[in-house]
Amino acid sequence: MTRVAAIDCGTNSIRLLVADADPSTGELVELDRRMEIVRLGQGVDRTGRLAPEALERTFAACRQYAGVIEEHGARKIRFVATSASRDAENRDEFVRGVLDILGVEPEVISGDEEAEFSFIGATKELMGRDHFEKPYLVVDIGGGSTEFVVGDDHVRAARSVDIGCVRMTERHLVHDGVVSDPPTPEEIAAIRADIDAALDLAEESVPLTGAATLVGLAGTVTTVAAIALGLDAYDSEAIHHSRISLDQVQEITGRLLASTHAERAAIGAMHPGRVDVITSGALILLAVMKRTGAREVVVSEHDILDGIGWSVA
Repeated sequence: MTRVAAIDCGTNSIRLLVADADPSTGELVELDRRMEIVRLGQGVDRTGRLAPEALERTFAACRQYAGVIEEHGARKIRFVATSASRDAENRDEFVRGVLDILGVEPEVISGDEEAEFSFIGATKELMGRDHFEKPYLVVDIGGGSTEFVVGDDHVRAARSVDIGCVRMTERHLVHDGVVSDPPTPEEIAAIRADIDAALDLAEESVPLTGAATLVGLAGTVTTVAAIALGLDAYDSEAIHHSRISLDQVQEITGRLLASTHAERAAIGAMHPGRVDVITSGALILLAVMKRTGAREVVVSEHDILDGIGWSVA
């Protein structure tokens, strides 16, 4: 067993996994998994820079995670940063802050690397199980970007495109610092147009039809699954490997589009940090399912974080 700590810092959230990796069984034995919504990508699409308050929220979470890592005695740490820090002019400031707190330099990885980690994390435990047919199409809907990866035992093709729940919300639903509540038909149409254009780009590199199993990752997908399952509170065990139909995703997306901030906040399984961005995320998920022809999505709680864990082990 090798005790590892993996940190995934995205546009919307920063997450930590501390686990013992057992190469003989292909298992990551989870010791601690946690998430904080820090919205590192706040305003990046508009300004091209990481906001000071977003950096401080992220550094506060890093200080908390440093204590958890020390408590568990993990000696191998890998910190991976994705879309927001790729796009920012002042990412060096972010790198220095993380290095000072955790003693490791964050790796600002490419979209293709992000896609590969997501695929490994999501599919490693599916392989060899008859009820999860290959090939898999793994879709990771993040805050700033969405990754598409197709493969069986290995990645065949991957593409990252710049659509995500935070990016779409800030681009189309925020006016003078206020989020449309609920969005107008024109705003919804603009988001859908951006999503369709991004799916066209993804399809240049990744075949979006023909996969036997669509696997959905990250907070948008797991939150939609929690709503579909009728959970009063977020339950990762119930959500992991649940199957959510296209009809369910369509119904939930329609409900979210018609809802107010207060109505979304009242959903028991909704994280407070997702209330304003879940609508855009649901639109992405629905568009992906329609484009791929998938009748259902298999929801995975294991994703890029687990892939990072395996890479450091």
